[in-house]
Amino acid sequence: MGKNRHFKLCSQLVLHEFTDRFVFRSPQFPDQGFFILRSDGSFHNLSGEVNLETASKVYNVFGVAGTIRLLAGTYVLVITSHKEVGTYLGYPVSRVISMKFLSCNGDVRNLTNQQKKDEAYFQTLLRVVEETPGLYYSYETDITLNLQRRYKMTDGWTSKPIWKQADPRFVWNRNILEDLIENKLDDFIVPLVQGSFQMGQLKLNNVTSTITLISRRCTRRLGTRMWRRGANLEGDAANFIETEQLLEYDGFRSSFLQVRGSIPLLWEQIVDLSYKPSLAVIEHEDTSMVLKRHFHDLLQRYGDTTAVDLTDKHGNEGLLNQAFATEMEKLPDVRYVSFDFHQRCGNSNFESLKLLYDEIADDFEKQGYFLQTTQGGELVSEQKGVIRSNCIDCLDRTNVTQSYLARMSLNQQLKRMCAVTSSESITTFTRDEDLEIFRNLWVNQGDEISLEYSGTNALKGDIVRYGKQTIFGLIKDGISALSRYYLNNFQDGVRQDAIDLICGNYTVNAIGPSPFQLNKFESRTLFPVASALLIGGLTVTSITLNRAGQNAQSMISSVVCVSATAGMMALVKSNGRQICSRPRLCGLL
Repeated sequence: MGKNRHFKLCSQLVLHEFTDRFVFRSPQFPDQGFFILRSDGSFHNLSGEVNLETASKVYNVFGVAGTIRLLAGTYVLVITSHKEVGTYLGYPVSRVISMKFLSCNGDVRNLTNQQKKDEAYFQTLLRVVEETPGLYYSYETDITLNLQRRYKMTDGWTSKPIWKQADPRFVWNRNILEDLIENKLDDFIVPLVQGSFQMGQLKLNNVTSTITLISRRCTRRLGTRMWRRGANLEGDAANFIETEQLLEYDGFRSSFLQVRGSIPLLWEQIVDLSYKPSLAVIEHEDTSMVLKRHFHDLLQRYGDTTAVDLTDKHGNEGLLNQAFATEMEKLPDVRYVSFDFHQRCGNSNFESLKLLYDEIADDFEKQGYFLQTTQGGELVSEQKGVIRSNCIDCLDRTNVTQSYLARMSLNQQLKRMCAVTSSESITTFTRDEDLEIFRNLWVNQGDEISLEYSGTNALKGDIVRYGKQTIFGLIKDGISALSRYYLNNFQDGVRQDAIDLICGNYTVNAIGPSPFQLNKFESRTLFPVASALLIGGLTVTSITLNRAGQNAQSMISSVVCVSATAGMMALVKSNGRQICSRPRLCGLL
């Protein structure tokens, strides 16, 4: 690629499967491509003519997302279907619809019996990875960098391969791209971003404008809701997400950034069959340093930082809230604002967030937003800081709050662009359908981020959409809450293992001991046993209770059954942590 040329990825590949190799060719440029030997998983460039008539299968794929080596051999992850969902700064953006792992040299004959069992579990994890939601990419531009960072890049940076342009914090598949990078297959390396991408068209002053909402999920402490809480010793927070709201209107282009992330202390909330497991703040000599590292990174990247803590000030959350507030007093460079969302807003008063806005208004307005002209890219203003919001999960309350702050920033931007007068706002000036589009962007984004972290859609979505809680919303939230309970207790251990495997937190080692040789029963075995005992006990108890009034013997039987069932329930509850699905590769990090 020339210095001033814009780098583009090969957007489609034809995959030819042979018994000894996988051949990937570009339909636009048949001489461009590569093949992977199935004997050892090695990559090779195409050279000369290739006889493709003997291929056992031929089909299209839309990118190679990486490779991973397990005990039996190498597996190649390919994008098998995608959907174009909009554009980022004029460049098409696609969402991954389906992916598939291709086994190169999966010969299990030379493995021990334990290794065969391990490989089978690893393959289960690969199938979980194939179902990873919310993956986005572009063949024509990097989507990991926000508009302000792109503006500050040096001339000619767009001529570099897209994987070199990208911020590695937001490249979901960075760990599994090594083979492609080492073999200099730059035209085929597709960096994937996990998060959300939403677009809508607004009509302001009879001028069609585009609003884009893109969230980028950081990979440094990636995981599921209950198994990745707080921060690690390096200061990386769980569920850390950068959200950019981009507006293109009448010769202007503006960008507003917010970030969210778990409270950056060392804490945990281990599932134990309770609806709300107890929070535990871990006492550690480096706690203050963890917090300092986290906010130092934010200050370096985003400028002045205001930490908005939306957790409750009482009960179980109150202990964590107080610990966070105490540590934040030691950081003079970061303003900390505690806003008890549940107490101040309840479940229905979305506009009470104005109380929070009034408290941070000076900081908010000083931080501003990025604004430039579309013709020539002349800089008008920069965003000089960021609001960092959190609740416990950084999902529901956080999304409601961020959507409110995004709306306030949008009003400021529209006034700056002369789209509204000083006395107007998006809620009073625009058509009802425009406001609905704006709200739906945030609802859909909240659902997608929640799905990636908790396994369900976000709660409180109708507060964002309608400004209040509705009966339908309460029912929907109840169903989602029960689904979260089930998934967090009985599914997320496996999902966490899949994430740790694909992100490189765990490396498969054929020489070392098996990570699955436990000295106790596996939770996957205990759960059905415990369920059967409870269901059986409750069934027998109900039958004996129905007969209790017939004679004294039936009464005694009922008492015995009730006591036995109660004892089993107490036993199951006391062993809740062992019964629940737990990560088996890395545990808590």
